[in-house]
Amino acid sequence: MYGLIFVIQAGNYPVLAIVGIPVNSVMIGVLAQGKCGLSKCVTRYLVAMATADLLVIILDVVLRQIPIVFWEQFTFLYDVPVCNIHGVLLHAATDCSVWFTVAFTFDRFVAICGENLRKKYCTEKMAAVALGTVSVLSCLKNTMWYFIYTGRYLLFNSPFFCFVPESVRFSDVWVSIEFLHHILTPFVPFVLILLFNLFTVKHILVSNRARKRLRNHSAGESPGDPEMEKRRKSIILLFSLSANFILLWATFMVYSIWYRMWLFRYRSVDTHGIVIEFGFMLQLLSCCTNTCIYAVVQAKFREQLRNVFKYPFITIVRLLNDEKK
Repeated sequence: MYGLIFVIQAGNYPVLAIVGIPVNSVMIGVLAQGKCGLSKCVTRYLVAMATADLLVIILDVVLRQIPIVFWEQFTFLYDVPVCNIHGVLLHAATDCSVWFTVAFTFDRFVAICGENLRKKYCTEKMAAVALGTVSVLSCLKNTMWYFIYTGRYLLFNSPFFCFVPESVRFSDVWVSIEFLHHILTPFVPFVLILLFNLFTVKHILVSNRARKRLRNHSAGESPGDPEMEKRRKSIILLFSLSANFILLWATFMVYSIWYRMWLFRYRSVDTHGIVIEFGFMLQLLSCCTNTCIYAVVQAKFREQLRNVFKYPFITIVRLLNDEKK
């Protein structure tokens, strides 16, 4: 099984890097132009989410997972003492990727359910404040990895991807800090996203029932209702994000919490090491799908994306025509 996993990883991680970096880069460029029919508030969140995912792909897939899988070609990293700095940046980017999703989900919750707060909270300025706060807190929170890790790379796929002295690794103090880290990311986001989406869907369903009753008492109304169709799409969109986040992060979350419980000497359940390998692959896959769920379903985004791909060919044709003239 380990041999099969390594073969899958040897193909998966390079493809993930080759696809994920251009996809997120193009998405950032297209969304930043503000021509996708989205509000400035939503655009800020989507650009931030894509940027965080891009950083995770670079810091985790390119600079961590690929050197681990192809370790024979990266043995020079043993002499590069920056693993603890790498750890701080990697975990901070991962936290931002997760908590940006939570912040965006909360923003959509307020936009749909909070009529009184909508005009005050769902603004470009508040989006910038929320994203800035998450970024600063993520960086401050993850400075602890600088002291937990050493500068030496292990090139081994485990929750500790840097060398950690046993005096630290099995210390109840540091184990408690690590346990809290994995509770905050991604367990708490799991709960928050589920709650926000549950309340949002409940609000939409209640509103739809009330709207149907009003329409049934109205005369001369057409059977179609654009507002209800818009709400139906909102439900599908919210459930898609929740399912994507939960399914792709669940394995990593369960193993991470179990591993810390094992260090607390709670060893009633044994989990095979293959689980964490799948967990890493699924978690990193979310960096290529998370923002796409929100953005690609937008017709204007698809139009702008087509224009991006057409632009090089249009430019070449124009240059050829100019030369002929």
